Order: sequence, then structure tokens, then C-alpha cells
Amino acid sequence: MLTTSTRRLLIAASLVPLCLGAAACKKDTDSGTAASTAAGDPIAKVAPPAGKAWSDVVTVTPDGGYQMGNPQAPIKLIEYGALSCSHCAEFSEKSSAEMRSNFVDSGRVSYELRLMLNNALDVPADLLATCGAPEAVLPLADQFWAWQGTMFENLKAAGDAKFQAVSQLPREQQFAATAQLTGMDQFFAARGVARDQAAMCLADTAKAERLVKASGDYAEKYKVEGTPTFYANGVKLDFNTWEAVKPHLEKLGAR
Repeated sequence: MLTTSTRRLLIAASLVPLCLGAAACKKDTDSGTAASTAAGDPIAKVAPPAGKAWSDVVTVTPDGGYQMGNPQAPIKLIEYGALSCSHCAEFSEKSSAEMRSNFVDSGRVSYELRLMLNNALDVPADLLATCGAPEAVLPLADQFWAWQGTMFENLKAAGDAKFQAVSQLPREQQFAATAQLTGMDQFFAARGVARDQAAMCLADTAKAERLVKASGDYAEKYKVEGTPTFYANGVKLDFNTWEAVKPHLEKLGAR
């Protein structure tokens, strides 16, 4: 666990230099589905393009999300998630394999991730996760969530003083320094993001500002008050666990 002072530094560093959105990592206590949701008829599977699985089809959406699956899928699931969010990591751990094999690959469901910024760690994490091809973003996000505990351990071991020193650097240096302090740089280097390429992405303050704006726009337009938040076919869900999202997708016809 992080110390209280480190948590305060994360919050302060996220608010002062970049004015991040107000969303925070949150797990809903109500994991049940809405009783008023009527079950739809089962939807037939849709064949993927020749030589591909639907989970191989990744599209950058007009809203800046990364969508996996049939772009015309009758059931569209959108997650507003942050790479630093522990409950997003829990959702990923429980859902990712089944989401791909049982839902996305059926052609009935598409899954889209829209990246939120909860604190100062999310900016360099997002810059590195989106540094390469769009097809790599979702696998990297799942792998990052699985590794997330190590990031927090690295941050704890570094200590508050070092993180405070990073937060005092010029903005164009903060992202690379945070990546190094937390071990993000090594994590992404081991997964094909070359160090020179990573350095360029981490120095891209214009893209960082776009990420901040997108996160703020998501929070305002879609009422994202915590991560993960889910929408299914344009309707905001009042639950955010796989134990509740899975039967909801099935109720919509993915069965």
C-alpha cells in the first residue's frame, strides 16, 4: 500500500500541472444487474473477415477510444478506465480472456476502451501504451493492469522525496522521470516499445494535453465519476464488475 503522503503527492501532481479530470478509481458495491432490464432475443454469431478473429480487428473511434471487434456489432460495450485504477485491473483480470473468446469473437459484442486520467501516473502510462500501433493498445492495457501492483511497489520503494522531486521538474521532463521512477519504462521496453520511441512519446506534451482534454470531456459528457465506468449500447451501467457486466451482455442477446 502507498503511504498517505505519497497519495497526496499523486493527487497534487495530477491537479497542478495538467488539471486532470475528476474521475477516480471506484468499485461499485452493487454488483447486481438492473431488474428492469428486459432480456433480448439471442443474437446470431457474425462471421469475422477471412483469416481473422474479431478480436484481431481494432479501430480507433471518433471519440478517441480503442475498439476491439466487429465495428457493426449489435452490442457495444464501452469502458472508461484508467491504467492506474486497481478496480480496472481487477475487471481486466477477470474479464479479458472471456471477453475476447466468448463475446468479441462471436461478432455480437464490441469492446471499446476510453482512457481516463485519475492521477499523475496515468499520463506517462497512457503516452507509452499508445506509443505504437493502435492494435497494441488493448493488449498493453491488459498487461499493464496485471503489472500494476509492481508499479505501486516501485513507487513506494522510491519514497515520497523522489516523487516530490519529479513533480518539481519542468513538465516536459516529468513524464519520463515518472516512467523511470515507477519502472514503466522497463515494462514497456520489454513489450516492444523501443527506448528511443518511448522517449519521444514521453516528451510529447501536446499529446499529453489532448489526453487530459479527452479525459475531461469524457467525465463531463458521459458523467464518468469513477473508473471503471461502463456503457452498453449507449446506456450507462450502474455496476462495474465482470460478475455483473457479463450477465448484462448475455441479457442483451450475447448468448
